[in-house]
Amino acid sequence: MRPLHLAVIAKPILLTLYRHRRAKNKPMISIALATFAIFAYLASTALIFRQMRENQRRYAPIYLAWVAVCAHIAFVASEFTRYHSFSFNFFSTASLVAMIVALVLLLAALNKPVEKLGAVLFPIAATMLGLDINFADPSQHLSHYSWGMTSHILTSIIAFSLLNIAALQALLLYIQDQQLKSHPPKRFIQALPSLQAMESLLFQMIATGVFFLTLSLISGFAFVEDLFAQHLVHKTVLSIVAWLIFTSLLLGRKCYGWRGKTAIQCTVSGFVLLLLAYFGSKLVLELILHR
Repeated sequence: MRPLHLAVIAKPILLTLYRHRRAKNKPMISIALATFAIFAYLASTALIFRQMRENQRRYAPIYLAWVAVCAHIAFVASEFTRYHSFSFNFFSTASLVAMIVALVLLLAALNKPVEKLGAVLFPIAATMLGLDINFADPSQHLSHYSWGMTSHILTSIIAFSLLNIAALQALLLYIQDQQLKSHPPKRFIQALPSLQAMESLLFQMIATGVFFLTLSLISGFAFVEDLFAQHLVHKTVLSIVAWLIFTSLLLGRKCYGWRGKTAIQCTVSGFVLLLLAYFGSKLVLELILHR
């Protein structure tokens, strides 16, 4: 992508973010970091698509993605420094999850050729960051909670981020398998790692995600005053059911060699339950009911 084209894309983003900065009294450093991260995410995505067209592996998209994630982290750090706490409204949480997902993908890409998954994940990260900087409302701060509640929230976010990548892996595995069986695969599918590498990464993500989900549930039972209160019961039940699904999948793979369609169905089902548990109520309360 030429610099002129990137400038055309970045100009409306800069103008929009600047207007919202004035309306929300955001510091210019936060706007600059967010804009730079969005720009780098989109540039990395464009280079990944170019790389897939040319069927060559280049490192420029990975370097740009690392720059984007580092700028994203710096933005989160600047907001934390400003308020001395994290804000856990809908868009801020979604932006934080997207940042962790992008970081985990880049760490996985250090020893596996999975950077092409960024063609899907990096635009989402850029979008979530843009929504965060435009619509964030610093009303739900981490400093309002005890250290136990803090650990519960953070382990929940990390678990969701890891299992988010696992769900994307599962969907791509399904598409890849269908393409290879039915007709000559499209260029995007050909550019992905082998089925074995994709499946190996899938179960690594699930195992790590289940570890953090287990910590999240334990800390929830230990530190949340009433985990089955009316406003929490759906989150608790859905999270427990998701944990049972993912744990059963890991045990089934170890004992019975579960893989393929079974692994894909279990992974997607578990992730959908977590999606409803973590973001369902936030979506309804904050964006629909405005509470």
